[in-house]
Amino acid sequence: MHAWNQEFVASSPAGQRYEEVANGIDAALRFMAACGIGSGDDVRLYTVDFFTSHEALILPYEEALTRTDSLTGEPYDCSAHMLWIGERTRQIDGAHMEFLRGVHNPLGCKLGPTSEIPDVLAMCETLNPRRVPGRLTLISRMGAGRIGDVLPPLVRAVRDEGHPVVWVCDPMHGNTFSSSNTGHKTRHFEDICAEIDGFFAVHRSEGTWPGGIHVELTGDDVTECLGGSEDLSPDELPMRYETMCDPRLNGRQSVDLAFRVAERLLD
Repeated sequence: MHAWNQEFVASSPAGQRYEEVANGIDAALRFMAACGIGSGDDVRLYTVDFFTSHEALILPYEEALTRTDSLTGEPYDCSAHMLWIGERTRQIDGAHMEFLRGVHNPLGCKLGPTSEIPDVLAMCETLNPRRVPGRLTLISRMGAGRIGDVLPPLVRAVRDEGHPVVWVCDPMHGNTFSSSNTGHKTRHFEDICAEIDGFFAVHRSEGTWPGGIHVELTGDDVTECLGGSEDLSPDELPMRYETMCDPRLNGRQSVDLAFRVAERLLD
């Protein structure tokens, strides 16, 4: 673990905190080995359940991969474990809503800054009428400057109506803009962090749980998002701008973000 992140530890302001966490994990693993945990039961420590998720955008593709479960007789879209509806395709009477309400996968729905209470409640009722816990995840993508105003009444209304949703924050898509210097589509690291901070603050004030975050990142040393510990500038975007769609956090920015989120969990 230390070897994976030597460069990050040496160059990032979060390096010292990382080193402390890594040393703690090393000590815990040595303690487990000393206690005999892992002997004859290593599979528990070295395997994980891996789940996939994507936006159900192209309906003919999703329909072609839908199957009836032989045990339950219920339809499942086998293209992914969890599917979500995007901000632009979440119309209550739209084809995407109609298709996804008919499959039994866990579902998500993106909520942008134009989301209104009646639409969100109707969406909850359409996608999860039996109010099954874990069935529906609402993914807010408001933008750093809007989340504090738009999200609280939505969270309050969903909670008061008794819909058992998981709330997730997508801090990337609501903070996208084109650089005036180079024209590249980009995001600023501090805007991403600010929206996450706002997400935690809203749920703290409403007495609800911040269930997770949805970020776009890569371990590669790309130059697609501004800021971070390296303070990436707009003029540096063309150096290693490799994405074909959405700008991603690079390896150092990703680890920096992980520490910022961990600190919020400890607040």
